[in-house]
Amino acid sequence: MNKKFDVAFLDDAISFLDSLDEKSRNKIIYNIELSSYKNDPKLFKKINDHIWEFRTLYNKRQFRLLAFWDTENRKNTLVVSTHGFVKKTKKIPKDQIKRAELLRKEYFDAK
Repeated sequence: MNKKFDVAFLDDAISFLDSLDEKSRNKIIYNIELSSYKNDPKLFKKINDHIWEFRTLYNKRQFRLLAFWDTENRKNTLVVSTHGFVKKTKKIPKDQIKRAELLRKEYFDAK
């Protein structure tokens, strides 16, 4: 099976993962790795034109890490995770999407 993309984590995403217990963190990382090999909307889903979400359901909790694609370097396709949160409602809060869009803009401005 060929890997479709690599994943990088911005500081906010790393802080979120570090704040979780080890089993939850390991499950999320496992699902992110799995999503890089297979196309499964239960694991990785498009939210809007630029923002995607890594999805993990573990211990009745919905974990989300928002992300975007960086395809400027054609050799390596990179998905950059901006930040994470525990989802408590059916819809993703708009402020979380706006935060991901802001972090995406900052990422590309700094390149």
